[in-house]
Order: sequence, then C-alpha cells, then structure tokens
Amino acid sequence: MKSSLSIAVNFFILISALNFAQTDSTSLNTENTLDDILQEPYEETDNSDLYNDIEQLIDNPIDINSATISDLQLIPGMDLSSAQLIINHRKKYGQFFSVYELNAVPGLDNDFVKKIIPFITVSTKEQKQVEIPQSNSLFKETHLELRSRVINELQTRKGFSENKYEGTKPQLYNRMLIKQSNKYQAGFLTEKDPGENSFNEFTSYHLYVKDISFIKQLVVFDYLLEFGQGLTMWSPYAFSKGADAIYPVKRNDRTIRPYTSATENNFFRGAAATISFDNFFVSGFYSNNNFDANIDSITGEIISTPIDGLHRTESEISKRKTATEKMIGARVDYKNSGIINTGFMYYKSQFSNPFQSSSVFDIRGEDFSYSAFYYDLYFDNANLFGEFSYNGTSVASINTLLVSVSRTLSFTASVRNYPRNFFSLHGFGFGERSGATSNEFGIYTGIKWKLPFAYLNFYYDQFKFPYATSSIPLPSEGDEFLVDLLTKPFTKFELKLRYKNENKEVTGIIENTTQLVRRIKQLGRVEMVYNVSRTFRLKGRIEINHYNIKNLNENENGFLIFQDVRFVPIPRLNLYGRIIFFKTDSFNSAIYEYENNLTGILSNLAMYGEGTRWYFIIKYGIARYFTLSFRYSETYKPRETSFSSGLNEIKGNVDNDISLQVDFRF
Repeated sequence: MKSSLSIAVNFFILISALNFAQTDSTSLNTENTLDDILQEPYEETDNSDLYNDIEQLIDNPIDINSATISDLQLIPGMDLSSAQLIINHRKKYGQFFSVYELNAVPGLDNDFVKKIIPFITVSTKEQKQVEIPQSNSLFKETHLELRSRVINELQTRKGFSENKYEGTKPQLYNRMLIKQSNKYQAGFLTEKDPGENSFNEFTSYHLYVKDISFIKQLVVFDYLLEFGQGLTMWSPYAFSKGADAIYPVKRNDRTIRPYTSATENNFFRGAAATISFDNFFVSGFYSNNNFDANIDSITGEIISTPIDGLHRTESEISKRKTATEKMIGARVDYKNSGIINTGFMYYKSQFSNPFQSSSVFDIRGEDFSYSAFYYDLYFDNANLFGEFSYNGTSVASINTLLVSVSRTLSFTASVRNYPRNFFSLHGFGFGERSGATSNEFGIYTGIKWKLPFAYLNFYYDQFKFPYATSSIPLPSEGDEFLVDLLTKPFTKFELKLRYKNENKEVTGIIENTTQLVRRIKQLGRVEMVYNVSRTFRLKGRIEINHYNIKNLNENENGFLIFQDVRFVPIPRLNLYGRIIFFKTDSFNSAIYEYENNLTGILSNLAMYGEGTRWYFIIKYGIARYFTLSFRYSETYKPRETSFSSGLNEIKGNVDNDISLQVDFRF
C-alpha cells in the first residue's frame, strides 16, 4: 500500500509542476452535467448506458434555430423557463448566428449556457437547403468513429484460479460508427466480459437513416423504441431521481434509436421506420430476438431472465440465448409546432416459452399485448404530460404538471399509479424502484429555484407498494426528500451542499415474527470545487451517512472523503486523479460515488468497510483525430482478507485494474 500511495503522491506532484494549457471543456462540461442529474443509488451499478445517452446528444446536438420546446427539453438541465426564453428570443430577433449568442438572452446566465453548449448547435437557412451532397463533397461529410477498449484486473478471481471460467481475464470492447451528412449511419459493436471465451461474445449492428423525404427514421437490425413516459416502451436505462429536481421527471422520447450499447438485453433486432404526413407520424416495427433465460427442463417454462449478460461458466453458457421474443407493433403521433404532442401505440409480443409464475401477480403466459396513449401539452408557462398503458388486465398511468412560475422558479408535481397486476415487458417508468412499473403508487413534487446567491433543488417523493415485493413480503410504504444547494461565493469557487432523508418500511424479525419496521437513511454532503485556472481544477467532497432501523436498535454510520485534481498541462493532454478515504460500519451504511472513467464508462461503486481507493486517468490526443486514454485504479482495505464472494472472490486486501482505450474520429 505504501508504494501505491507513493505513486499517487508523485503523480499529483508531477502534474502540479507541469505548464498550464487549455482545458478539455467538453469533457469537463459532460462530467458536470452528469453530476447534476445523477444521484448515487443504493446499489452498485454500471451506468455506462446513461453516459452513452449523453454522448449521443453531444454527437447529435440540438439545433436551436429549429428546435421546439419539446426538443430543447432533451438537453440535460434544461427547464421549461429556459427553453421558453430561447424560443421567444428566436421569434423576436431571428435565427441565432452562434451558440454563444445565448449569453445575450436575458434570463440565461453564463454558467447555464456553458453547461448546455456541448448539446446544441446552430444551422443557417442556406445549410438547410443543401441537397444530397455531390461526389466531391461526399468524403468531407463522412465521419468514421472507432473505439477500442481493454480492461484487465491485476488480481485473480476465484473463477479463474479454479478454472471455472471458460475464457480469459480481459474485458474487450470495440465499436465502429460511420456517419454521412448527419442522415446516414452504420454501426458495429463487439464486446467480451471477463471470463468469457470469445472476443465477440456479444455483437450488435445497425443501419440507420433519418430525414430523407417523407422517411423520418429508418433502422435495420438492432434498435430501441421510446414512447411517451416509458410505461409501455423505453430503453433499458433512463435517468431517475437526482440532484436536479425537474429534469429526470420527464421522459423525452426519440421514437426510434439505433442500438449502440453493449448491454445485452432488452433491445430489438429487426426493423423499424417512421414516415411523416404533415403533422402526423406513423411508425411500424418488427423484432425477432433471442435472450438469456433459465428454462425448466420438465415444463419448458421460463423461470427467470438473467440480465447481466455474463457467459463465463458452463451454467451461464447453458442459459445463453435460450428463448425468443417476436414482437410487432405500430404507433401514430400528432405534433403541432411543439404545442401539442400526442400519440397511440399498440404492440404484441410472443415468446417461445411461457413464463412460470410463483404468485398470482407474477408475469405469466407467452402472449402479451399492450395499448397506450400519451400526451404532451404546452400552455403559456406550463407543460402537462403523461401516459396511460393497458396490458389487457389493468391500466398504469403517470400524469405530471410542470410550471414555470417565473424566470427563476420551476415547479413540478407528478402522480404515478402502477397496479400490482400490471407488468411492462419493455417499460422503464419514473418511480422509486429503478424503472419498475408495477405495484407502486407515488406522488412526487419538485422545485428548482434560482436564488440571488444560489441554485436550490428540492424534491419530496411519497410512495407505497400495495402488495408484496420481491424483497418485502408485505405491503409497505415510504417517503424521501432531498435538498441540494449550489452557490458560488467567489468567481472560481463553487460550494455544493446536499441533504437526503429516506424513510422506508422494510421487514425485520421481532420476537421470531416477520414484521414491518422503519429504515431511515440520511446523507449529508459538502462538496467544494476550485477552478484555480482554465487548466487546473480541484474538487473535494466530505460525505456522511447514517443508517437506522427502528425497533431493532440497528444504528450504523459511514463517512467518505475524497480529493481530485484535473489538469491540462499541454494542449490535448488531460490528467485526472482522485484519492478516496472511507469508513463505514458495514455494507448497510455504504456510501456510493460515481467515478470519472474512460470516455463511455460511468461506474457507481459502493465504498464500505475501511480503506482507501485512488485512481488516475491520462487522456492524450496524439493527433487531431486520435485519442489515447489510460486508467489505473486501486482499492485497499487493510482489515480485509478478501474482496467479493463466490467465483468473484479475490484473495488479499488489494483490488486493482488497468484500462486502455483508443478513440479515432475522422
């Protein structure tokens, strides 16, 4: 451990001694955006798909010269008031000549404009009138993107030492995208997890066309569908409750999207298209895709559907792509100048094997059909939106009102009702349980307020589960609230304060009887960001966590402290490092922290027990089109003798890995 800390200290001394240069503003803004809209959940997850969402917005920015209010709401952190200010300024003064003209819009401050710059663009009337490119300009309008990544753990897990895993240790990722004139795209992706045998164990590919004559969108092979507020159809990931009290509440669907993720489940393989007729848009889609499943050898029923995408052992390999889903459907949308958006959807799915149910409210059968209606209405200073979804048995719904009270104050109120006998095969709705759209009723209210001295975000969410859940065999309820304050007392200094309180019913054993008890989790955070110069930034955080279960006398505490440094010593060289100290009484009081990683990776790690963690990243643009990234990370727990359990167990008190990535853009 001494040698590791020595390396970390020498690293920070080295980067502090180098000359300053111009910072990588896009990367920094992306990181700040994710900090604003993400909230560390109480589970360890890989949220790389959410980063992929942000990255796609950067690669396909919103044109503020043609965008509707609904389009602008796709931008992270964009509230209704700010979107209205942009639209009204465009109507009054004409098209924007530069994205930086937003700094002249009354009511939009420079910090807000700086945050949304990576997600917007401007186009002129002349550019919009350009026809299909001539052969001599075809090459100029063609873009090639290649990304290759390898991640390797330096310690050996039990599955490898005992030869239980069929494959090798490195995790491999390769992706190629070819884009032409922002209208055509082809993509190919391969991925291999640690322990898997083939370098292309997972493969995805697509062809995508948009805005060609009456064809609004067309995708062949792998794709995603988004509809309304996500109750009926959505991608397998979406933003949930976070430090921004307004933005995550609304799903902003993009109808059809090519699939560019390495997540191995809940996407479609087939074809989908949208055609436009004035204000009407008609979409049709078909999919025939295999997925992982545990199938009862006697009844032939699906017992479970693993979603981790891991195929390392004989048991995991035997579940690979053992079931099939055939899906067909259509939707019709009506859109009128960004004032009225409404639509209907119907789809039917048929599975190769029926689902085995363990209780009366579990999913069962092999044939499913869904009908849904959504609306998105804009008034002077208000936005009313929602969705109703019918699965043949019951109706799930969510309805939300978003009000721009003034230029500085936004308010939202949302009511969700997901019956206990409603199951959405491909939905990911807003709620307490990470996209689950079943057995939940909730009322959410949120406020985003720009004070003279600070930004204030506050939300309060009340929820109940009328029937037993997978973890609680009794009806339960709870509530939570969060207060997040951001202030800039000095030009180069930011102070962030956060407090969160979650009060939820869980089960406990009292006098040999299972009963409901109250579990309270409280989190307090102080974060300081000091921009020493355009090239040098310091960021520190202190966080405490308190965990308590009433009636059981269970009280636990935890704390975490980290300091990180971002420095750009010369053009195209970005250096980033963080060191973390943590101590918690057990996993119950773990503190979660999102980490900066290689481009395209967003990990959320649980810090529990006692120890330190540190990592550093070196990103260097060797040429204009070529970027090389390297990362090393290490976790050290002096009081532990192993990490993890089962086949993932690592002997010893150190867990470290190295990552290398190459990005090529031409």
